[in-house]
Amino acid sequence: MMPEVSAAVIGGSGFYAMDGLTGIESVAVTTPFGDPSDVITVGILDGVGVAFLPRHGAGHRLLPSELPVRANIWALKALGARYVISISAVGSLREELAPLHLVIPDQLIDRTKGRPSTFFGNGLVAHAGFADPFCPSLPNTLYQAASDAGATVHRGGAYVVMEGPQFSTRAESNLYRSWGADLIGMTALPEAKLAREAEMCYAAVACVTDYDCWHASEEDVTTEMILANLLHNVETAKQLIRLAVGRLPARDCACPDALRSALVTAPDLVPDQLKRDLAPIIGRYMAVSNDE
Repeated sequence: MMPEVSAAVIGGSGFYAMDGLTGIESVAVTTPFGDPSDVITVGILDGVGVAFLPRHGAGHRLLPSELPVRANIWALKALGARYVISISAVGSLREELAPLHLVIPDQLIDRTKGRPSTFFGNGLVAHAGFADPFCPSLPNTLYQAASDAGATVHRGGAYVVMEGPQFSTRAESNLYRSWGADLIGMTALPEAKLAREAEMCYAAVACVTDYDCWHASEEDVTTEMILANLLHNVETAKQLIRLAVGRLPARDCACPDALRSALVTAPDLVPDQLKRDLAPIIGRYMAVSNDE
């Protein structure tokens, strides 16, 4: 029997498999939004049911712009995950956030273009709060786990999510620094928005691989540089996760009730097929009619 899933881990560049899982099952989930990035691995990690999904697919087949994020989050929610730990490679926009450091960010700036960022529409309107895009509790757990794993880790910071797949121009990199941003990457959005709509506790571990292209005394960012530094961070991230899943905080934050006052459309006006498609997301608020 498949373990009851409590936490989900989404692995970024270089993080394609989850170590330490027992009782492993590979689960192919069909969603109304297409297939997830890959088959989801479900198992037990130190007594906790964990679902692991490689964000870019095994072998890194998907661009950031191609990621089926709605399918990914829907699938993890449907499997029962209440917590999502996101691992991703980022560039640093601050001298003190050096390559090989980890950062647990607390804010996001959206510079993506045209990525589907909501489960809603087509007959159901919702406006979920997103002032604080990460769970207020889970990042504390990740920060402590990173410290205990021996990482140099920083708590807080604003993460710019750019479209990619190209890296920043020098002008863009300096513009983001002038905004007070701390990190730049390509994958935390719309992931965080969709996790909020799915009422999941979401937090990110940002693995610094480079100084983007603003730093006068450092080489301009290259894929080779990112991958070389990321391999060093992946092992630390895996150890961090093992420590964190055994310390998951109580869900006494606002995340589990993010939709309670967000759904605008009267339930009787919402198409039944849409209710069925979104049942893992809205099932506690809107029942599907038995009438065919």
